[in-house]
Amino acid sequence: MSRIGKVPVPIPDKVKIVITDQTILVEGPKGKVSKTFSPVVKIAVADKTIVVTPVEETRFAGAMYGTARSIIAAMVKGVTDGFVKELEIQGVGFKANLKGKQLDLALGYSHPILFDIPEGIKITVTDQTKLKVEGCDKQLVGAVTANIRAYYPPEPYKGKGVRIVGERVRRKEGKTVA
Repeated sequence: MSRIGKVPVPIPDKVKIVITDQTILVEGPKGKVSKTFSPVVKIAVADKTIVVTPVEETRFAGAMYGTARSIIAAMVKGVTDGFVKELEIQGVGFKANLKGKQLDLALGYSHPILFDIPEGIKITVTDQTKLKVEGCDKQLVGAVTANIRAYYPPEPYKGKGVRIVGERVRRKEGKTVA
């Protein structure tokens, strides 16, 4: 059984929770997030907390109720504080610009890369090399960050590419003339 699943999720004053069948809608000052869970978990609201319990005593139900509790806690945190991931572009001539609802990336290819920004995500570009991805859905913020990074992951020889701030890139030694 999950230990984290036993801990109830506290509901802040500014957050509104709506539970219908297996779908939970969390609404707060930063936005709203909705998620549908497997029928092996039961979600209930009890005196300013959300309690998740497994419906049956199977291995899958035990795993899912801890997972559901963690996702719900992230949803509550997302609508109150939000999630932020920062990216950094390194390389000569590599840059990013915002064009309306698109991110224009110049990453050394023969063409610019136009990335459509999904609904609920806010991207800020500073110095043309620093990007900040913000949103209330933890999964969506991580997915957008990973998609942008995937256009040109940091390469090990010169270190150029798109990297997440704090990411450590292992550098390799180039060829030497003997």
